[in-house]
Amino acid sequence: MTASILIVTEDETTLEDLLRLCAAAGTPAEVVHGTPTAEQWASAPLVLVGDDRALARQGRRWPGRRPGVLLIARDLDDHTVWARGVALGAEEVVHLPDAEPWLADRVADAGEPPGRPALTIGVLGGRGGVGTSALAGALAVTAARQGHRTVLVDGDPLGGGLDVLLGGERIAGSRWPAFVTAQGRLSGAALEESLPRVHGVSLLSWDRGSVLRLTGQAMRSVLTAARRGGGLVILDLPRTVDEACAEALAHLDLGLLVVPGELRAVAAARRVAGTAGALVRDLRVVARGPGLPGGLAGPELGQVLGLPLAGELPDEPGLSKTIEEGRPPGGNPSGVLAHFCAELLGHALPALGAAA
Repeated sequence: MTASILIVTEDETTLEDLLRLCAAAGTPAEVVHGTPTAEQWASAPLVLVGDDRALARQGRRWPGRRPGVLLIARDLDDHTVWARGVALGAEEVVHLPDAEPWLADRVADAGEPPGRPALTIGVLGGRGGVGTSALAGALAVTAARQGHRTVLVDGDPLGGGLDVLLGGERIAGSRWPAFVTAQGRLSGAALEESLPRVHGVSLLSWDRGSVLRLTGQAMRSVLTAARRGGGLVILDLPRTVDEACAEALAHLDLGLLVVPGELRAVAAARRVAGTAGALVRDLRVVARGPGLPGGLAGPELGQVLGLPLAGELPDEPGLSKTIEEGRPPGGNPSGVLAHFCAELLGHALPALGAAA
């Protein structure tokens, strides 16, 4: 359970503003109107002290010096506030309402569990119809089955919705239309709690409503929040790099370009690789097979495209029927797709424990 931020103030306006910021971040708060106890002071992840209390306690000691104490003031013309900040041992003197965006980020940070950001993997196609959504879904289902905290993000507004692919279209929860206007800091915990959970995966999908424009800012806010919880974030991405897709590509730790060994597919994949490769720090080829007779094998594909080979993915018999019946890709642990995903994750996640 997240520890509560400590708010020390008797000023109603300041208290209202601070409680509003905590509520927006999904961070619990404990309010003290007088003097906090030594335990309250020491255990809070962040302490917000109103200048009204700093004025009232001038000449008297606070419970003790500690990091994470902020003095909240409102009068920019009161230069004596800096002396009170020093006496308090504050890291910063924060003036409201001017510094509210900065303070909102700090409050949200305090409410998030510490830890490494999620490993982020994006899947995109060298041409259309190569099964990128199935691979992204199977990676997410496989990771969740292995015990990893997993978020699957549908980056293609025209893809029909990953909730349908995973058989979760009737499960309640937020879809992309709830976040298309997002900007600034989102709480990772609040984001994940709002999403439908399907086969152990927290899923952010498009719905079947009108196609809405997704901004790069909204994609950045969502991915930053999703990555903050650790584990894995998997993205299914379109071949066309618009503002939102470019933002997503820049967040990837690993990009997977799915390409069959066909001449036209390789030609198309060159264009995708040229655009995406400039944004992704590590872009690799997944050779999709079998290709046409005389087509390129996996190692040859990698050489032609100038990219490392992530692996060769054969067709899985009956996959289309499996999905039509409401079972997710990768749901069969002994299937071709699940085996490929398990091997790939075994190489991509050497530093992650099973409980990540």
